[in-house]
Amino acid sequence: MKKRVFTIAILATVALGFTSCKDEKATKAEKTVNNYVVYVDSLGNVAADDAKANWESIDASYQMKIADAETSLTESDNEALREKLAASKMKYEAMKAKYMAELEAAKPVVKTPNQMVRDRFFGEGKVGEDMNFSWVNKDNILKVYQDFYDSYKANKGDFSREDFDETKLLYEALDSRKNTVEKEGLTSEDNNKIASIKFKFAPEFKINRIGAKARENSEAKE
Repeated sequence: MKKRVFTIAILATVALGFTSCKDEKATKAEKTVNNYVVYVDSLGNVAADDAKANWESIDASYQMKIADAETSLTESDNEALREKLAASKMKYEAMKAKYMAELEAAKPVVKTPNQMVRDRFFGEGKVGEDMNFSWVNKDNILKVYQDFYDSYKANKGDFSREDFDETKLLYEALDSRKNTVEKEGLTSEDNNKIASIKFKFAPEFKINRIGAKARENSEAKE
């Protein structure tokens, strides 16, 4: 009888210890998740400029807190806590996405040398790497050619060999567009004026490009 009572007492102690341990983990999980939620909520009170300026440290702190919160819930069956954590995570991710987009938009645009050449000839952002000239039509193509030639004359002295190579590609792309525009109602008068521009540009460009290559080769040997 004594042995049976002793066994029951041991089992009761183990059960009590298990329950106590489980309660302790549940309490810790609740505390950790609540701390995490409070932290995320507090970020909403930080001035946007301050938050963006210190975002790396904010995100580093966040990653530690979310890791602790998720770890504390691994053995918890508290569904309410899980939902609370999920809602707060969504709130943070939305905030992060907003700030990341604003930071990206605020970055200075670093133009490639080729893009700088395109902008000189045709205006800011008119032509990109795709060499798309669909914006050129029968009504503006003469002006586009004239502006191209005028810009070339004004800037050719500063061109590198790579700039001349890019100019050649742009000129060929514009000519290709002209072939299309001719079928869309380009007047004979405008066509003749464009031919005059091309007649002046072609030999001038050829000489200048050869000169640039010779100059760079000579400088490379020095």
